[in-house]
Amino acid sequence: MKQVKGVMPIGVFVLALTIIIMMSPATSKAEDAACIAGAKIEQSIASEATLEEFSCFFKKFEGAEVVHFKVAVKNVSDKPQRFRVHIFLENGKAVGGLIPRKTKKGLVEPGATGSFVYPVNGMTDKPQEVMLNVKTVMP
Repeated sequence: MKQVKGVMPIGVFVLALTIIIMMSPATSKAEDAACIAGAKIEQSIASEATLEEFSCFFKKFEGAEVVHFKVAVKNVSDKPQRFRVHIFLENGKAVGGLIPRKTKKGLVEPGATGSFVYPVNGMTDKPQEVMLNVKTVMP
């Protein structure tokens, strides 16, 4: 009988890979919505924009699982725009930035949507209160 070498290590590798995949945290849309579903959310959105998406999820950032906010803003004006986003939390933490982050590729065109994901370093719990401000800025 001929012995096949290497079959056992391949089987162990496949089994280990299956276990790792099954144990890895997967975020679903339901988990994303649950992150801010119980939170008190206060919004102030510029008249030139509509909020297309505001969600949060937990993802690794600088070695820890922290809250990330995804903000998508649609330009409803007749001119290209750039938006400033501020997110304030109840514990004094705040994040924000510009959409688009850089203007080399242009601004958010009328009817188009721009988005960005903002990590909150050190925030490992679900937020209780969130204040979202979206304003237009001069390019």
